[in-house]
Amino acid sequence: MIYPLRLWFGVREPVGQAAYAVSGFGLAIFKYVVEAALIWIMVGHVFLPHDFLNPVLSMRTQLLVGSPPWVGWFLFAWSLPFLWIAISMSVRRAADAHLSPWFGLTVILPLVNLVWMVVMCFVPHSKLAEWKPTREAENQTGQAKDAVIALAASLIAGGSMLAISAYGLASYGGSLFIGTPLLMGMLAAFLFNQRQPRGYWPSIGIGLAAVCCGALAMLLFALEGLICIAMALPILAPLGLLGGLLGKMIADTTRRPVRELMCVVLILPGLAWIESRLAPSPEFEVRSAVEIDAPPDVVWRHVIEFPELPPPTEWYFRAGIACPQRARIVGEGVGAVRHCEFTTGAFVEPITVWEPGRRLAFDVVEQPEPMFELTPYRHVHPPHLEGALRSNRGEFRLIELPNGRTRLEGSTWYQIDMLPQSYWTLWSNDLIHRIHLRVLEHVKRHAELDHTPLATE
Repeated sequence: MIYPLRLWFGVREPVGQAAYAVSGFGLAIFKYVVEAALIWIMVGHVFLPHDFLNPVLSMRTQLLVGSPPWVGWFLFAWSLPFLWIAISMSVRRAADAHLSPWFGLTVILPLVNLVWMVVMCFVPHSKLAEWKPTREAENQTGQAKDAVIALAASLIAGGSMLAISAYGLASYGGSLFIGTPLLMGMLAAFLFNQRQPRGYWPSIGIGLAAVCCGALAMLLFALEGLICIAMALPILAPLGLLGGLLGKMIADTTRRPVRELMCVVLILPGLAWIESRLAPSPEFEVRSAVEIDAPPDVVWRHVIEFPELPPPTEWYFRAGIACPQRARIVGEGVGAVRHCEFTTGAFVEPITVWEPGRRLAFDVVEQPEPMFELTPYRHVHPPHLEGALRSNRGEFRLIELPNGRTRLEGSTWYQIDMLPQSYWTLWSNDLIHRIHLRVLEHVKRHAELDHTPLATE
């Protein structure tokens, strides 16, 4: 048992064909079985193998509709060790075949990674394989100078990628949120250890520092706000740590030139361009519900239009996340226009289905920004605030229950153009669900107060 753990979670063991094939396919099957069982238990949906291999993981997110929020976060945390194993073993497998270990990063590319993993199961071990510790013991001489140079290089690479992807292409893809922090950590640790070897913890720390300094620079130069940075750190920080460890090991165990790393860094803008040309993202649904002690006809009156909501007490709404305030409707029936006003502006929603006491559906033709950013500056407006998260339509369903009660369900269908969607929908689904509950609970209170005199007569 010790050898598999050392192979999967260590960095010194070389990875041959058999170890790569058995570990890769075996762990993939194990991961699939656990996730399929969890999804079946929690929501009763069948998680098919082709859903598991979906490169953007959108189907997995859609299958979680109706599950508790912790399920999505558990699957995210559960996936991190497998991400480490895949990248670490692919880097070592490339070195074992006497290829550049940087080629191992191919495993993070959707679709291409599947071809890469199959091919590397057949590429034989090379007698010239380089994954062997050849460096001397740690030396502290010049450590501060090397750290500054390493961090500066990683910040230049990360800043350039941000400028090209987010501001040039208006693309927030996997190349930005996965490839960039990973390479920033690897670049920093590789340069930090290239002249002479450093310790593991300083190398891991500089990989994390590269990502954190990049996040701080975005805040200080008014490129991002605190809310979005805080949302991104749970995925950026682990990749920076991973990059730091791999960068050290590549520097310690191989003699690859820096230009190979530079070639990998230069590939990122090309990947960002490809991602910016991909088809629009799939549509996701968020569904929430409450049960109300009032009949559907009473609930209906408070669905189509409701008075001012009380000021929010939740910290995330007070921090700047768009918060519903009131709703009004102009007209009646299909073609009427509902205006749902938030702290950031108003949603304009033409009615498409009008079934009193049963169903109200609408499209969204105008929408405000999803948040006001927390920032030390007067105005911060990153490109993703316009159009990256788009609400397409919504619906209220009123289901009559026994004893004059009603189940009120609210749904929002939206798209999000940020990758990996399996991560960003964890945030968007949870926040939309909380917005739903604020509205539904408000309707519930007013409908039950409206119905109380009838119930006591």
